[in-house]
Amino acid sequence: MDNSFPLQNSSLVNILTLRYDPLLKPNLPKKTSNDFEINNNIPNTEFIEKTICENIEQNLKFSNEEKISIALSGGVDSTLALSLVRKVKPNIEIEAISIKFADSVDETIAASKIAHKFNVNHSIIYLENYLSELPKAISMIKLPFWDLHWYYVVKKAKTFSNILISGDGGDELFSGYTFRYEKFLSITSKNSTPLEKVKAYLECHERDRVPDQENIFAEKSNFSWNSIYDILIPYFDNNLSRLDQVYLADYNGKLLYNFNPINSRIINYFQMKLITPIINEKLIKLSSHIPSKLKYDEINNIGKLPLRKILQKNGHDSLVNNKKLGFNVNTVNLWKSHGYNLCKNYLIDSRAVKDGWINSDWIQKHIGDPDLNVKYINKFFGLLAFEIWYRLFVTKEMNSNTKLN
Repeated sequence: MDNSFPLQNSSLVNILTLRYDPLLKPNLPKKTSNDFEINNNIPNTEFIEKTICENIEQNLKFSNEEKISIALSGGVDSTLALSLVRKVKPNIEIEAISIKFADSVDETIAASKIAHKFNVNHSIIYLENYLSELPKAISMIKLPFWDLHWYYVVKKAKTFSNILISGDGGDELFSGYTFRYEKFLSITSKNSTPLEKVKAYLECHERDRVPDQENIFAEKSNFSWNSIYDILIPYFDNNLSRLDQVYLADYNGKLLYNFNPINSRIINYFQMKLITPIINEKLIKLSSHIPSKLKYDEINNIGKLPLRKILQKNGHDSLVNNKKLGFNVNTVNLWKSHGYNLCKNYLIDSRAVKDGWINSDWIQKHIGDPDLNVKYINKFFGLLAFEIWYRLFVTKEMNSNTKLN
């Protein structure tokens, strides 16, 4: 390891290729193929609902907070979390927090209707430049990630309460990444080899999957596709069904090494308590044993069936649709308004390039493309995050309070 580089050398390659780093110490238990053996005595949705409610009640039992906050995207997970918080604590004051990104699909309209339904206050954070406070967010997590909407949510939540509730985990535990499942099944077969399935799985991460990925890195980064494949092979070299293999890889991917550790670091920085009632010990053990057909409707491409049934049972299913929602920024428009100039300013004279981690030729080749593909845009944002991290923690020339305007 390079002593001047405060990460494992391969962490950079992992983060810019997988969007997570399996070298981090996870807060949640890892899973193996044995954890996905089907159990035909699976508890019904009433048990799942009871488990979530018990987790909420237990976490709020000794709290003196008169008001709590909840991250509300308008999707299944956050809506379910809100509905069950209101069920468990009918009189507590709740502040729902949503984000409205400039020049992006406005999901706060649906979130506002949901907030009104459950009689909660609703705060909408409008982000004209999503990247503006990236140095501050990166200084908190100490990792080079750019997709840090959670920073803005927690920052706002702190003004209301010391407790924040989130619907995290619904996608990974109850099969929510339907766009990935559909494509994976279409480009693989039962006869596909483990390596073929690994390559297909990577191809299904279309947001920043660029065909010349290996050309991003300079010699110091020691990029190797085989090292990436070695991380994923165990999830696809077993007797599980193809979908269960994807579920296994998803759980052991961004949930363990991105969402959970990043969210925890930001929460800890603001000295708050995070409650994730779907990610509780019982459901972590239970969910992977549920047959795929009870979580994901392959014909209609609808996921999270148990969670949707709970909403339906309580008369709240009409509040959400079948399309996956989340805090989604339109990165093409962000590139046009702010991203291009920021990447040009920081990456053309990149310290990471100068020190031999990133390939200058790749940056020069793509940054001036007037019709740059969204995958390359997202990859540039990943490089921008690394450059900001590098200037904060390696060259130490950047102040965490610097605004990217």
